[in-house]
Amino acid sequence: MLEVQAVHDLRTVVVSAVAETDGNAAGAAEPGDPGADALADPFLRTRIVPPARPAAHLPRPRLVRRLDRALRTPLTLVDGPAGAGKTLLAADWAAGLRQPVAWVTAEAGDRRPGVFWTYVLGALRSCGALRPGGPLPADASRVDGRLLAALAAELEEAGRPVVLVLDAYDRVGAPEVAEQLEFVLRHAGRGMRLVLVTRTEPLLPLHRYRAAGELTEIRAAELAFTPDEAAALLELHGLGLPAQSVRALVDRTRGWAAGLTLSALAARESDDPERYLKEFEAGHSAIADFLLAEVLEGRTPQTQDLLLRVSVLERFRPDLANALTGRVDAEPLLVGLHRANAFVEDLGHSWYRLHPLFGEILRAHLRVRLPGLEPELHRRAARWLRRAGFLPEALAHGAAAQEWDFAAGALVDDLAIGRLLTGLRAGELTQLFSGMGPEARTPATDLVRAARDLARHDLDHGLVHLRRAGEPPAGERPAGGAPADGAPAPAAARLSRALLEALAARLAGSPPLAEDAARAADRLRREVPARLLEEHPELPALLLTHVGSARLWAGRLEDARAALLPVAKTPGGPSTALPREESLGHLALLDHLTGWPGRAERRARAAVAEEERAGLPGPAGSGLGRLVLAAVAVERHELDRARALLDEAARPPSRTRDPVPAACAALTTARLLLAEGRTRAAAEAADPGLAAAVPSPWAAGHAAVVEATARLAEGRPEAAVDLLRDVSGDQPSCAVEAAALQLAAGRPAAAVDLLDGLRARGGTGPAVSVRAALVRARAADRAGDAATARRLVEHALLDARRERLRRPFLDAGPWIRPLLATAPLRELAAGWLTPGPPRRDGREPPRPAPELAAGELSGRERDVLERLAGMMSAEEIAADLCLSVNTVKTHLKSVYRKLAVSRRGDAVRRARDLGLL
Repeated sequence: MLEVQAVHDLRTVVVSAVAETDGNAAGAAEPGDPGADALADPFLRTRIVPPARPAAHLPRPRLVRRLDRALRTPLTLVDGPAGAGKTLLAADWAAGLRQPVAWVTAEAGDRRPGVFWTYVLGALRSCGALRPGGPLPADASRVDGRLLAALAAELEEAGRPVVLVLDAYDRVGAPEVAEQLEFVLRHAGRGMRLVLVTRTEPLLPLHRYRAAGELTEIRAAELAFTPDEAAALLELHGLGLPAQSVRALVDRTRGWAAGLTLSALAARESDDPERYLKEFEAGHSAIADFLLAEVLEGRTPQTQDLLLRVSVLERFRPDLANALTGRVDAEPLLVGLHRANAFVEDLGHSWYRLHPLFGEILRAHLRVRLPGLEPELHRRAARWLRRAGFLPEALAHGAAAQEWDFAAGALVDDLAIGRLLTGLRAGELTQLFSGMGPEARTPATDLVRAARDLARHDLDHGLVHLRRAGEPPAGERPAGGAPADGAPAPAAARLSRALLEALAARLAGSPPLAEDAARAADRLRREVPARLLEEHPELPALLLTHVGSARLWAGRLEDARAALLPVAKTPGGPSTALPREESLGHLALLDHLTGWPGRAERRARAAVAEEERAGLPGPAGSGLGRLVLAAVAVERHELDRARALLDEAARPPSRTRDPVPAACAALTTARLLLAEGRTRAAAEAADPGLAAAVPSPWAAGHAAVVEATARLAEGRPEAAVDLLRDVSGDQPSCAVEAAALQLAAGRPAAAVDLLDGLRARGGTGPAVSVRAALVRARAADRAGDAATARRLVEHALLDARRERLRRPFLDAGPWIRPLLATAPLRELAAGWLTPGPPRRDGREPPRPAPELAAGELSGRERDVLERLAGMMSAEEIAADLCLSVNTVKTHLKSVYRKLAVSRRGDAVRRARDLGLL
C-alpha cells in the first residue's frame, strides 16, 4: 500500500509541477525541452523497478562478491560499454540484499534536475527509505537546495542505509545534477550507498573517494566474461563446446557479454554451432546491428568517418588517424569515444585500438559505405608508419595495399632483411610477402625473394633471385664491385646482398665465396648509418655465423672458432637468438671434433637452452645442439638417449642442404648404427648426399672411417686400408680411429705413424687421447709388452672416467678384457665401465658424478626433481610446494635443460647417475 500511495502522491505533484512551470515563470522549460516533456508525462513506475532477469541469465558470483563491497563504501561505480552486462549484474546483486534498495533507470529527460530528483525521491519512498508524502521538486529545471538538505538529513537519521542504484546514469550527464547528487551523498553519511551504472565516467570527484578508500569500482575489464563463465553461458543456451573453442570465442569477443549472447543465439540456429562460432562474419550478424545502433549511429559524421577509417589499423594514434581522415580533429574525438566506453580502448602513450569485433564490423561497413577506399587507407597508413619508424606495421599495411615495391624497399633500406632469417619473425614476414607476384620486379623485391628462399635452404632459387637483384654473387662481380646495371645500389641494399651471399656460400659449401661476402660486408658497413647497424645486431651476428660455419666445413677449426665465439657472447636479445644458438651448436661440434665431449655437451646444452628460451620455431636453427648431444651420448654408449636426440633433431624433418649439420647428422647416425653392430647400414648412413663446392676433410675422414670399419667387419682389410689413405693428423678425431683400423688390419707401423703425427698437435681432448692410448696399448700388447699395455690402459681409464667415455673401450675389442680384469684397472673401471663390486649393504656402488652443464640445480629445482622421482604430476608438485603449475613447469624445463634430457624418466635416471637423488 505504501508503494501505491507513493506513486499516487508523485503523480499529483508532477501534475502540479507542470501547471506551475507552464507559461513564462522564471526558470520555466522551453517548449519541446526533453526535461519539461518528461516532467509532464505520467510517472513511469517501471523506471523505479529493477529489470527482470532473462531465463538464460547467468549469475556471476565473483562480481556479486565484488559488489558486496558497495555496502561498505559510499560510492560504487559499475562502468562499462554497451552490452557489458552492467544492469543485469546490478539487478542480480540488488535482489539478494536485505536492506532497502531504490532503483532508478535514467532517461534523457533526467538532465533537468527537477525530473531527475522526482524519480529519485519516488524510488526512495517506494522502498520505504523515506516517509511518504514528502515534498517534491516543483520546477523541472531546478531543485531547491532546502529540499536536498532535507533529503540528506532524513537519510542520515535513518536506522539503516539505503542502496540507491542509478542505472544508465550516463544519460543524465548534467553537471548541476552531479553536484546535487554529490551534495546529498556527502551529507547523507552512512544513510546512503550510491551505485552508479554507467557507460561513461560521472562528473563526480572520484579521485577524492578513491584516495579515501571510499569507492568501489567495477570496470570493463572485470565485466568481461572469463572462459569458464562463457562456457556456462553457452551451456544455458544449449551449446556445449570444447574448452579451446570457448577460449577462441572469448578472445574474439574479449569476453563482451552481448557479443557472447548474440553469438550463442545465432549459433543455436546453425547445423554446426562450433564451426559457426569459429567462422561467423561479425559484419553480417546481430552483433553488427547491435554495435552499429549502440555505438555508430547517433555519432557525428566526423566521428563515424574516423571510426570507419581507423578500422583498417591494429592500433592508432591521433596523428595517424588524422593522416587517414585528412582532418586534424582525431585527438578530441578519440578521447571522447574512449571516455564514452564506445569500444575504443586506450593502450597508453596516446595509442588506441578498437575492440576486435567492432573493428571487424566497421571494416565490413567501410567496404559498403566507402567502396574502394580500403587500399588507399592502407597506403596512407604504411607511409605514415614508415616515417614514424614503425617498420613491422608499415610492412603489414604495405602488403595489404599490394604495394610490394614499397614494402620490400622499406625492409631492405631499414637493413632488416635479416629478420627473414632469424626465426622469430621469419614465418610472419614470409607469410606477409607470400602474396607478392612476379610483376613486382625491383632489386628490393628480388632480395626479399632470395632471403625467403635461402631461409628455406632453397639454394637454387635463392641464387637466381640474388643475381636478378642487380649484382652477381661475391667472387663473380667485376672489379670495383659495381652492379651489373652500372648504377650503384644503396649501401643498405648491397650490405643485405652480402649477407645473403654469405648464407648462399655456406649452403653451397663454398668457404672462399663466404670469405668474399664477409670482406664485402666489412667494407659496406662503413657506408651504412651507424644507427641502422645498432638497430640490427642480427646482421653482423648472422654474417659471422655463416662464415664460421663455412670455415668449419673446410676444416679450419681454429679460424671457425674465432668467427663463432664473438657471436656466442653476443648480449641476449630476440633478434640475435638464432645466430647465438647456431654459433653455440657449431662450437659444440668443434669441441666434439677435437675430442672434448664434456665441453661439447655444455655448449650443446646451451644451444638447446637458447632455442627454448627464445621460443625459436623448430626449423629455424640448424639443430646442431641436439646432434652434438647425440654424438656425445654415442661416445658414452647411451644409445637410447642418442636415438631419442636424433629423432628430436629430425622433427620436423631437418633440412639437409646446410652441409655442417647434415654431415653431423649423417655421421652421428652412422656411429650409432656401428655401436648397434649394423655396419653396412652405418656405411650407407655416413654419406649425407651433399654436392658441396668444397669437400670437408673431417666429414670425408669420418665417412671413410665408418666405411672402412664396415669393410673390415666384412673381412676386407685391404679395402679398408685403401679408404684410409687420405686421413691425416690434421683431423685428430679421424686420425685416432683410422690408426685403430690400421692396427686391426695388421698395419701397426701405419697406425703408429698416424699417432705420431698427433703428438705435436695441441688442443686435443680426452676423447682423442683415450683412443690414442688404447691403440698404443693394443700395439704393446701385440708386441708382448704387457706392462706398457696396462700403463696405457690405466691412463686411458683415468682420462675417460671423468667424461664417462665407454665407447672407445667397447670398440677396442676382446684383447682389452683380460687387462680390465686385473688390479688396479678393475677398480678404475668399476661402476661406470664395468659392474662394480657389491657393497656390504647390497646397494650399487656410487658412480662418479660428472659436472652439470648449465650450473648446479637450485634448491627449488631439487625440490621439484625429488617429487618428480616420486611419480608426482606437475599439479601435485605445485600443490605440495605451494607453487603455481606454470612455475613448476618452468622449474622442470630448467632441470631438463641442466640435465640435458627431454623426458621425465631420463631426468630421474640422469639425476641418480649424478648423485642428485
